[in-house]
Amino acid sequence: MSRDGLPGRSAGGQPLYGEERPWRPSVSPWIIAWTVMLATFMEVLDTSVANVALPHIAGSLSAGLDESAWVLTSYLVSNAIVLPLSGWFSMILGRRRFYITCVALFTVSSLMCGLAPNLAALIVSRVFQGVGGGALQPMSQAILLESFPREKRGMAMAFYGLGVVFAPIIGPTLGGWITDNFSWRWVFLINLPVGALSITLTLLLVEDPPYLIRKRLRNVRIDYAGLAFLALGLGFLEVMLDKGQREDWFNSWLIVTAAVIAAVSLLAMVFWELRCEEPVIELRLLKERNFMLVTSTMFVLGSVLYGSTMLLPLFLQTLLGYTALTSGLALSPGGLVVACMMPLVGWLLTRYEPRWLILAGISLTAAGLYRMSHFNLQIDFRTAVLARTVQSAGLAFLFVPLNTAAFAFTPKEKTNNATGFINLARNIGGSTGIALATTLLARRAQFHQHVLVGRLTPFDEAYRSMLDNAARMFVQKGASAYQAAQMAYGALYAAVRREASMLAFNDAFLLMAGAFLALIPLILILKNVKPGKAQPPPR
Repeated sequence: MSRDGLPGRSAGGQPLYGEERPWRPSVSPWIIAWTVMLATFMEVLDTSVANVALPHIAGSLSAGLDESAWVLTSYLVSNAIVLPLSGWFSMILGRRRFYITCVALFTVSSLMCGLAPNLAALIVSRVFQGVGGGALQPMSQAILLESFPREKRGMAMAFYGLGVVFAPIIGPTLGGWITDNFSWRWVFLINLPVGALSITLTLLLVEDPPYLIRKRLRNVRIDYAGLAFLALGLGFLEVMLDKGQREDWFNSWLIVTAAVIAAVSLLAMVFWELRCEEPVIELRLLKERNFMLVTSTMFVLGSVLYGSTMLLPLFLQTLLGYTALTSGLALSPGGLVVACMMPLVGWLLTRYEPRWLILAGISLTAAGLYRMSHFNLQIDFRTAVLARTVQSAGLAFLFVPLNTAAFAFTPKEKTNNATGFINLARNIGGSTGIALATTLLARRAQFHQHVLVGRLTPFDEAYRSMLDNAARMFVQKGASAYQAAQMAYGALYAAVRREASMLAFNDAFLLMAGAFLALIPLILILKNVKPGKAQPPPR
């Protein structure tokens, strides 16, 4: 095998690698596994470390919490544009070259994020970072699957799965520690040495298999129209999600215009891709019932996962006064639970149908979210960690069984397109979930504040008592009687706003729990998959 990836020939002029002798990389597949894991780990880590830094980003760049959430949604939407195109681009450019391009773009964009002077520059940098990071996970999976012989692919995917779930374990804690001790900018700048090392190792060690070389050497028709409709539709969808709450949603012409353009573009993409011979997105995969149901489930899963992962650190830092590090420590045990339970889930899949494990995961996750909906302003650290741990235990029962159910009836040659499609659904769900969560927080906080203020009347004995006690406290601290009265009103109003915000967080978590339970009918109509008969790529 030459370094350019072209297949060698035997003395008789026949291909050296064929069905009798499958292609193998020239170095150990485990070395390749460690190589591709670097960039994937960096990409997953970057998502989790950014969550705990959001309040600091908002304060540093003079933005509201709803505006700072654009840092997450802009990444997810641009990431989603590239996800379904990963297999297509790998044929056009070659998988190795495309993978290196993505790592390089992700690394340079991380530098731009770390140096961003304002929120607009940070969001633009995150868009480019999402474009670079979008293909890293599916490309890493594809490289691993082809580097290992079929009988060892299960071990390779287990190694990959542990790497992917280990990043969320240390991500919140690492992000909190960096933010508290240095600056939120270093959350992005730490990607630079990892990215440089990943590019170097990939150049030296990773090769394209012969069939990809042959496909690349053929004339491949580029689906420019499908690509344009997809980018336009998802781009304006991002504008709608990012600006919706601040512009009062559909009371704004900007949001209405963005929604119309997004809807028309995405509908045009659907009609075009179904008629195109070489579509940029393989929508025909949705004809298979299991794949369609799993894709729908992944949309809701992404919405709840990203929405709750954004809300919990915000709650801990803005209402309970936790530092970024402490809020990260509250999230990290959940990732540890997922990592510990992955082997158990793999073992259970050899004995039970995936849908029963999925139902168990839905129930556990909904239970954790329901517990969060009963948080109050006096909860301790242990209560927050326990609720997050229960939610995460449910997630461990979802990703691999869902992929098992989806890929059991999907043609193997469509694996690249299918993994990209599922990740697309999860990321678009994540953007939608974050946007809806920020809107729900703002509007429910206004509602609860209106209700609470309406109960504070001079005829309420408890209200008068609170005012008197607060006024006496301020008088004891040296304030005049008039100043103490005004300060007492201010303190009571601040307490009302804090309580209203707490109730808004409760509403958001409760809605997420309900959305998860609503998935149960979809799971019950999945086609049966015999235990141990499918080995899909995880996540």
